[in-house]
Amino acid sequence: MQPTFSSSRILLPVRPWFIIFSLFAALLLNFLPTAHWPGVPDWVALVLCFWSIREPRRVGMGWAFILGLAMDVADGAVLGQHCFAYVLLAYVTAAQARRILWFPLAQQALQVLPMLVGCQLIQLLMRMLTGAEFPGWGYLTGPLIATLLWIPVTFLLLLPQYQPVERDENRPL
Repeated sequence: MQPTFSSSRILLPVRPWFIIFSLFAALLLNFLPTAHWPGVPDWVALVLCFWSIREPRRVGMGWAFILGLAMDVADGAVLGQHCFAYVLLAYVTAAQARRILWFPLAQQALQVLPMLVGCQLIQLLMRMLTGAEFPGWGYLTGPLIATLLWIPVTFLLLLPQYQPVERDENRPL
C-alpha cells in the first residue's frame, strides 16, 4: 500500500458516505473536552484539508462553511470565526491540490503546514479582535501536531479505496 506520487497503484473512487463519515468523525473529535488542550490538532481542519486536496470537487467551501458553523455553535465562539477560517483553508487547499499531490507524503505535510497554521492564526486574530486574551504560544502547536499526523491520516482515509471491488481467489493481484 503506497499512496505516494511514485505509486503505480490505481485507487478506487472514494464513496461519498465515507467522506461524510470522516468529516462527521472529525467534528465529533473536535467536540471532545480535550480539543482545547494545547497540542491537540483541529481535526476538522485536518480532515477538511485532506479531502479538499484529494477530492476538491466533492469537498469544498460549502462543506467548510457548514462545518465551521457547527464548530462556532459548539464552541460558543464568535459566529463566523471557524467558518471564515475553514472556507479560506478549503479555498487555498483546493487551489493548490494538483501541485501538492505531486509531492511525497512527507513533503505534502510540509506543504500543508502553512495552511493549517494560517487557519489557526485567522481564528486567533478573530478572537483577539473581539476582546479575548492571547492564549499563549501553545495554541500554535496544534497545527504542528496535525502536520505530523498527515501521513497516518492519509493512510487511514485512503484505506477503503485500496480494497478490490471483486475478490478473485484464483488471481493473487
